[in-house]
Amino acid sequence: MLKEFKNFIMTGNVIDLAVAVILGAALGGVINGFVTDIAMPFVGHFTGGADFSQLSFVLDPAVIGPDGTVVTPENAIKYGSWLNAIINLVAVGLVLFIIVKAYNKTKAPVEAPAPAGPSEIDLLTEIRDALKK
Repeated sequence: MLKEFKNFIMTGNVIDLAVAVILGAALGGVINGFVTDIAMPFVGHFTGGADFSQLSFVLDPAVIGPDGTVVTPENAIKYGSWLNAIINLVAVGLVLFIIVKAYNKTKAPVEAPAPAGPSEIDLLTEIRDALKK
């Protein structure tokens, strides 16, 4: 059983998948940084300085005690973080689309298979017709 597991792990598909997952996580970090630090400030600039990550709909405000400490934290729906996640998803999808499109251009074009010639039925029909003559 250990030998079978070793053969399974050492196949090319599992190694390729592991590399893809690691690169995907790294790419996700880069794109998240791009969205957070570069794209969202532009979006915020054109929307009047809104910071999407801070947008929320407060259901219950925070309760603050007389000494200034928070007794009950705020209960809010933070849809701004969700908007950032959607923009992040679109950015990841766009980058992956560009990468796959570029990869497909580098692959050699697949040649069409050569015609196989007439089928057996066609050959038998020709022989029959030739014998009739």
